[in-house]
Amino acid sequence: MLRERMQYLLDRYFQGICTAEEKQELAEGINELKDDELLKQLVGNTWERFQPDEPMPAAVSERIQAAVFPKVRPMHYKKWLAAAASLLLIVSAGLLFIKKPVQQKPRMVEQHTRYKNEVPAGGNKALLTLGDGTVIELDSAANGVLTQQGNARIIKLPNGQLAYELNDAAPGEVMFNTMRTPRGGEYRLQLPDGSKVWLNAASSITYPNAFTGNTRSVQITGEAYFEVAQDAARPFEVQAGNMKVEVLGTHFNINAYPGEAAVKTTLLEGAVRVQNAVLKPGQQAILAATGKFQVEDDVEMDEVMAWKNGFFQFNDSDMPTVMRQLENWYDVTVTYEGGVPVRSFGGAMQRSLPLSRVLSILEENDVRFKVEGRNITVMK
Repeated sequence: MLRERMQYLLDRYFQGICTAEEKQELAEGINELKDDELLKQLVGNTWERFQPDEPMPAAVSERIQAAVFPKVRPMHYKKWLAAAASLLLIVSAGLLFIKKPVQQKPRMVEQHTRYKNEVPAGGNKALLTLGDGTVIELDSAANGVLTQQGNARIIKLPNGQLAYELNDAAPGEVMFNTMRTPRGGEYRLQLPDGSKVWLNAASSITYPNAFTGNTRSVQITGEAYFEVAQDAARPFEVQAGNMKVEVLGTHFNINAYPGEAAVKTTLLEGAVRVQNAVLKPGQQAILAATGKFQVEDDVEMDEVMAWKNGFFQFNDSDMPTVMRQLENWYDVTVTYEGGVPVRSFGGAMQRSLPLSRVLSILEENDVRFKVEGRNITVMK
């Protein structure tokens, strides 16, 4: 595609006046473009000229600029491709594309007859089970002190976060609490030592009401992001399935959903030890269900951290990978009619979008969906 044509289509897309045919042409042009610097320049030109009707929130603007104009290290072609797609999608939540375009099939059934109901995005939801068996529904609980447990007051903060406030008294009996998010839920937690935890949908964390002894140990299922308070005298430990992560003070993400092929720990800051391997920032430890262990370098951090930052992000993701994320976040069940479509998705979408909008974006890629209640049928 000629450079002038690509620039024209990018400009029209940002202004919201791109036709369906032009969107497809633009997606194919981005897929085919092999010049990293040219792609950077074209997207940069459009970004500089873009004048939205309403001011964009500063946080979103900063994320876009960071994704499209990286300052830390050069990006190869696929990474630039994902960045360009992310930029377009974050601005207008409109275009996901497959790396190998296929011939579009005519849609035999209108969308409104297939989407028989709307499913809202997930939100701040969790259950807290105390050591004595008491269950507190956090999303409906009032802000303030929820209960006293040993020398800790358990508090729900105005921002929806759960926190532990310790007094100077002896800890007394140590009791273990469990926070559990349902499908369609997420929650934030400040542990008794001040460490912060973000819990993704369909996940759980079990921890004591007070850390005693020489270590600070917690257990998780699902996915969680940690910002660990430094305490060199008491290392922090996370048990996730068969993977044990040892920490002093750092930022990292663990993905340990049941049924996935592997447990993954990704390090953002500091250092962690996994299976006797010490990770550096940007590395990911992978423990497969078969027991095979490996460490990967130069991991796509934007993809790993997208959930915490309010986005879905896909980099060469297949259909089952995409749909598993939708199952967890929208609390739906996915089935396939006529087999699983072979597709590769790239790009980003806001997790705040209703399900119908997400599916309509995915349908740009020669796949169709039927929604009945909380059941999604994927059709070739």
